[in-house]
Amino acid sequence: MSASAEELYSLLVPLIEERLIVPRACVAEVIRFSKPERREGSGDWMLGTITWNGRELPIVAFEGAIGKDIPAVTGRTRVVVFYASGGKLKSGYFGVVTQGFPQLVRVNREVLKLHAAKAWPDDAPVLCQVKMINEYPLIPHLEKLESMIENELIQA
Repeated sequence: MSASAEELYSLLVPLIEERLIVPRACVAEVIRFSKPERREGSGDWMLGTITWNGRELPIVAFEGAIGKDIPAVTGRTRVVVFYASGGKLKSGYFGVVTQGFPQLVRVNREVLKLHAAKAWPDDAPVLCQVKMINEYPLIPHLEKLESMIENELIQA
């Protein structure tokens, strides 16, 4: 097997205190932040929806979804638009607020190791944390996050 077949193009997505690492294929686009229209009754982490490409795009703060403080919007704030692969969202997409542009990286078995220093609650949308050279990014559980968004949209 060739070396390129064992590598995965991924994105390091900057949050306030953490970074997410996701396969590049999960991301549709990175867009400029615009203030979402908030739905009454939804959780703080569910920031609301915007119109994107003619669709209603739910926007979330990942930090809030894992029980941390919601970050303030700055000039560097962006939205990473993810494909909703679980089929639970009508639009087929959802957005996660970031604190800057994601960084493209190639990962393989040699640079990515499981980091078990922190346990995440079962209801958190985090699969695990990994060590990647000098970084400790989170691998998000995107299907769980999608289900959380679906529940918020139904309740609101």
